[in-house]
Amino acid sequence: MSEWYLIVGLGNPGREYEATRHNVGFRVVDELARRHHLSFGKTERKAQSASGTVKGKRVILSKPQTFMNLSGESVRSIMDFYKVEVAHLLVVTDDLDLPLGTIRLRISGSAGGQNGLKSVIQHLGTQDFNRLRFGIGRPPGKMQARDYVLAPFKGDDAILAAQVIDRAADAVETWLADGIDLAMTRHNGDLDAPKPEKKPAPPKEGSM
Repeated sequence: MSEWYLIVGLGNPGREYEATRHNVGFRVVDELARRHHLSFGKTERKAQSASGTVKGKRVILSKPQTFMNLSGESVRSIMDFYKVEVAHLLVVTDDLDLPLGTIRLRISGSAGGQNGLKSVIQHLGTQDFNRLRFGIGRPPGKMQARDYVLAPFKGDDAILAAQVIDRAADAVETWLADGIDLAMTRHNGDLDAPKPEKKPAPPKEGSM
């Protein structure tokens, strides 16, 4: 297998969807591209892609252009073409069941009602792949979930979303540099939640 790492942001193509809650996956990979001077200069395998080196790893950043519900078509095609191992895949997606301000990395799991993840699971034939779930919260009142995810962030929510995008990009960098376990320990949870402190090493025998 190759040494490529594939980071897929889920979303919908088109200018009208750019700022919507459903497109936070696109925005996280856009932030990674900005940080590392990578350009989405080509469309391949039904996705816009950028490639280069991030944290010492050969990385492909991908934004499927199939619309959310068919994202797995593009993900599977890219993985097959570049011979990407499943362990080297990370999918970034919005999540209605997590409050805005929260991210959660996992190494496997169900789609949880997220149709993009459902498509990826279907086309890969496994749910055992890394994913970063970006909380967007539940719709208010009687607002339908579809209308909610296709609406833009506004006011304080827009400010918070931008902060979480930055933190999600940090989490992806940690995953590349140090692996999923450390990335989960360091970044999972609420944006303002205190992170666990590093425990001091136990004293050596005979030093007391």
